[in-house]
Amino acid sequence: MSVWSVKGPVRPRILLVDDEEEILVALEDLLEDQYEILATTDPLRALELLRAHPDVATIISDQRMPGLTGDQLLMRAREFSDARSILLTGYADLDAVVSALNLGQVQAYVHKPWDSDALRSLVGEVTQHCIAQRALQTEQALLRGLMDALPMGLVFSDAEGRCIRSNVRDEAAQDLNDELMHFPEVLRADVQQMRDNVRSTGQEERLVAEVLPDHDGGTVQRWHELSRLSLAWPQGVPTEDRWQVSMDRDVTQRVLMESRLRQADKLQSLGTLAGGIAHDFNNLLAAISGSLELLEDMVDLDETSSALVKNAMESAQRGAVLTRRLLQFGRPREARLAPVALQDLLPGLEALLVQSLKRRSGERSVACKLSLEDMPADFPAVWSDQDQLEMALLNLCVNARDAMTQGGTVSVSARVVGQKFKTLPPECCLDRAVAIDVVDEGEGMSPEVMKRIFDPFFTTKDVGRGTGLGLSSVYGFLSRSYGEIVVDSTPGKGTCMTLLLPVVRSDVVADRVADDEKPHSLKVLVVDDEAPVRMVTEGFLRHDGHNVAAASSLAEALTLTDEHGPFDLAVIDMRMPDHDGPTCAAILMDKMPELKVLFISGHTDAQSENAPLPKPFTQKGLQDAIKRLM
Repeated sequence: MSVWSVKGPVRPRILLVDDEEEILVALEDLLEDQYEILATTDPLRALELLRAHPDVATIISDQRMPGLTGDQLLMRAREFSDARSILLTGYADLDAVVSALNLGQVQAYVHKPWDSDALRSLVGEVTQHCIAQRALQTEQALLRGLMDALPMGLVFSDAEGRCIRSNVRDEAAQDLNDELMHFPEVLRADVQQMRDNVRSTGQEERLVAEVLPDHDGGTVQRWHELSRLSLAWPQGVPTEDRWQVSMDRDVTQRVLMESRLRQADKLQSLGTLAGGIAHDFNNLLAAISGSLELLEDMVDLDETSSALVKNAMESAQRGAVLTRRLLQFGRPREARLAPVALQDLLPGLEALLVQSLKRRSGERSVACKLSLEDMPADFPAVWSDQDQLEMALLNLCVNARDAMTQGGTVSVSARVVGQKFKTLPPECCLDRAVAIDVVDEGEGMSPEVMKRIFDPFFTTKDVGRGTGLGLSSVYGFLSRSYGEIVVDSTPGKGTCMTLLLPVVRSDVVADRVADDEKPHSLKVLVVDDEAPVRMVTEGFLRHDGHNVAAASSLAEALTLTDEHGPFDLAVIDMRMPDHDGPTCAAILMDKMPELKVLFISGHTDAQSENAPLPKPFTQKGLQDAIKRLM
């Protein structure tokens, strides 16, 4: 007889206790072929051996021994060992044997002298029973540990729904024999339906939502994945009468992650779609806005016509901002930092903010208030990226709108504050910063929500009302551009989001203004396959006093270079049918090594400092880009 361990088969161990040496020798001779033997003539020493060897399966002890009788030894051993016991007795010890058997401490007794075959058989039976019992206890412990450690609810039940084993239960339930009482109430109807279905199908899975109250007085949604299957037990019975096992797994995080991945896929698709249409759309906007700007300078318009042209130009610029907004979600770019005058930025942003704050039909309206009258004419410029700053303010205002379900006003204001940034570029002041406050009259936020608002994909809005990326994109932009955002919110009292931006040194601004005033007449080559955009770009450059030649292709540009070159500057569209912008630039620079190249593009998702000037651009935007390049 042997048992198995991780190292292979081992022989069971037994303990022999008798005060007569010859008895021990006889027992060892009888049993040593099948068992590992421990033997002693001292009952107290036997207890020590038993403690040192907890794997002893059977104790064979004499009854009459000095110091401790056999039944007393076995009773004390029972306190710390589950080994089975055989008592060796004489007929005079019958009363002690009966007492030991009645107390359940001895499994069998053998009279001296013994029958060798009978004793060997009895030892085998008792030892095997001990080994089997230990194996069962091990399996039970493993099962219990597994059920307790499983990250899911597990319930075994018979065909009638009576609970057999479970690692969960409703403590308030009255009838724990009913398996339904081991599930949350919201799941019980589904469990009942699944039990009936599994009798015929053998297996079923469901995803069930549970809405629970949270500590803020709202609700939180948990998702349960219910799995149920029929077991091959009891053996030989039809499927409909077999035991079943139900598994209840909390998959809330998985469902949320899948939702976030779907949102990410949507945003990636949006970025791809926006990138695909941006080039053509921005070419149209560039032609419209540029033509209107040139028309305004060339024609003496009356007040009504001037207002209409201005309105059309502002609409084209809002279209450009919306295109950039789509691209920013799909392909965020690095910040291109420069002085930004808020007294110029905020008024131009007001119309777009008003448009963005419109509510859905049937919802209460939200107003936008820009406190511009408090900004002096010499309000300091901030060191930022104008496009991304516009996007950040739009995101904050839209979030403020969504927080005001009962309507209200979003207020935007700017003020000068003390500077506390640790690292700043040399263009910035060390003692001052600008704070832009975006204040709403909404529901406010709890401290727990405030801790997570900048986490990507975190949102408290209903499904379909938000991606959870607005504030994270604002935070990312500020982190990359020496800025900071501070949140002050109280439940029921609204929220104030404050953007902190570094102030540009006055001498840096003065130098840039001086540069703007210096006339720089350049010889410029414009290469763009879109005739309307080419005409507008050429018009802007001529208006600024530059000597301009325009081409629709590389071949035409090379001809102009041979006839009128060399040029100081080439303004080249990034995407053209025959040769793209970089290819044209490389070929032209091979002929004119001193040539400077300014790329323009309607597909504005570039990531570098030398990124193209995005279409549509204004005359001022083109001027600034050329000055930075030259």
